[in-house]
Amino acid sequence: MEGMSDWRSTRDQLREFALGLPGAHEDFPWGETVVKVNKKVFVFLGLDEPKDNWSPNFTVKLRDSHGHALSVPGAAPSGYGLGKSGWVTVLFSDDLPEIDVLRDWVEESYRIVAPKRLVAELDGS
Repeated sequence: MEGMSDWRSTRDQLREFALGLPGAHEDFPWGETVVKVNKKVFVFLGLDEPKDNWSPNFTVKLRDSHGHALSVPGAAPSGYGLGKSGWVTVLFSDDLPEIDVLRDWVEESYRIVAPKRLVAELDGS
C-alpha cells in the first residue's frame, strides 16, 4: 500500500475530474464522498479518513472497462448487490493503472449514469 498521502492525491485528482463533468456535484451520504449527476451517484470516493477494517477505495459503474478494472489486484464487484449491475470497487494501491485510465473509468461511469443531454454536452466540449 502506498503512503497515506499518495492515495489522497489520487483520490483528489479523481474527485476534481469528476466534479468537472457537466452537471456533476458532490454529496456526502453515509459519511462518504460521492459525486452525482442528476441525483445519481457515478463515483463513490469512500471516506475522508480511514477507519478500522476499511481500505481507501473508489467505486465506479463500468461496461467496457469492467474486466480491466476487476483485473486490478484487490478490485472486486461492489457489495450490496451493486456488482451485479456493473459496479466495481477498486482499492487505492501501488497496483493501480495510470491516473488517465482511472479518469477514463470515472468518465465511463458518468456516461452510463448521466442523462443523454449531459453526455452530449460532454462530447461537445
